[in-house]
Amino acid sequence: MAKAERYAELASKVVEYVGGKDNIVFFTHCVTRLRFNVKDKGLVKGSDIEKIRGVMGCQWVGDQYQIIIGQSVSDAYNLIVKETGLEGNGSVDEDMGDAHKKKFSINAVFDAISGSITPIIPVFIGAGFIKIAVLLLTQFGLLTADNTTIQVLTFVGDAGFYFLPVFVGAFAAKKFGANMALGMMMGAIFIHPSFISAVTDGTALSVYGIPVYATTYSSSVVPALLTVWVMSYVEKFFAKHSPDSIRSITEPFFTLLVILPLALCVLGPVGAFVGTYLSEAIMWLYNTTGFFGIAVLSAIFPWIVMTGMHTALAPYLVNAMATVGYDPIICTANVVANIDQGAACAAVAFKTKHDENLRSVASACAVTAIVGGVTEPGMFGVNLKLKTPMYGAMIGSFFGALVAGFGHAYLYSMIGSGGLFALPAYLGGDNPFASMAWMAAGLVVGAIVTFIATYILYKPEDAEA
Repeated sequence: MAKAERYAELASKVVEYVGGKDNIVFFTHCVTRLRFNVKDKGLVKGSDIEKIRGVMGCQWVGDQYQIIIGQSVSDAYNLIVKETGLEGNGSVDEDMGDAHKKKFSINAVFDAISGSITPIIPVFIGAGFIKIAVLLLTQFGLLTADNTTIQVLTFVGDAGFYFLPVFVGAFAAKKFGANMALGMMMGAIFIHPSFISAVTDGTALSVYGIPVYATTYSSSVVPALLTVWVMSYVEKFFAKHSPDSIRSITEPFFTLLVILPLALCVLGPVGAFVGTYLSEAIMWLYNTTGFFGIAVLSAIFPWIVMTGMHTALAPYLVNAMATVGYDPIICTANVVANIDQGAACAAVAFKTKHDENLRSVASACAVTAIVGGVTEPGMFGVNLKLKTPMYGAMIGSFFGALVAGFGHAYLYSMIGSGGLFALPAYLGGDNPFASMAWMAAGLVVGAIVTFIATYILYKPEDAEA
């Protein structure tokens, strides 16, 4: 009953405030937000929605109106569907709510990248933490490198990254409305042993007389993503023009015949260049600015998340982990910023005395951000709304990331959390525990500075006003 009571007001009013059922085109939810696509944005009463109990904040992302609820968003969603009879579209992954929209834009590009990579995150987490387990077992002398268990765990951890083109091919196909089996096949072509052997031996290959660019695509993301995107249009063309009686043959056969030279001679090489030079550009930024650059990035990271631009960093991160073996800048800045959003909320909760609702919300948001790394409720529902806590978080993030960057805190394994549980992923390098220790020091410094700065800047009377 408690959950139903908490979102009862939202369920009874939200449809009216977004312009009524006739104005709603698409209704779904992700990890923390309710998502509405509407016909007329002018009918949405954002100020009224923000006053509803349980609503942390609201924002427009393209043509989609997002209501930030927090990790109990599914409870609110289910109650709205039940009470209003609104036809929902179920749950989607974070940043995948506009999957039904086909209009090209920068947001659509970010959405395509996120939609193709986000579902693979469990693979990164599993493979990454297996690598951490191998490191700890060998570091403490519990097992030796020639032990068969270590050998098996090693190739299992490597498999999560080596076969990335296949994984990306599958979910890119799902994202672009293509056949998932064909998407996986395109990824598999890039890492076929015969192709890799020919590249390694320097054997010249060609398709229909067109020379194939000789490079390796294992552990890559962008080549498969680009190829499957183009393949989706080729497949739809043959699906439309194939007779129904032989479509099951002509559609996959002719799709492969057409996409093959495009993949190996054009799209694959272009994707390889993009992935490589994006990584090199970010590494150049790190080598040029050092820990100061990490500090600045961490301070502005919440604003990067608000624009959705953080999803464009995913290909760099995957490529860096697969090639260099670590990330020195992006995740460090991100995790510090996440923790400090929670620290700012904690300061608000500590200083607020007479507004029990704000105090309760800020306390819950602090735990969510610090432990789970989920910052949207605290960022939109508390810090950004009150302004000064956001400034405090930015100040703390600058100094926290400055410390972590100074100590060369590098991420050595992909993580599933942007909160405290990210710390084990910093184990690695020549001195495995030094990186994690510096990251922990950065988090502590950032949280303390954030709390103090927010406590000084935030005035409860301003919030009440």
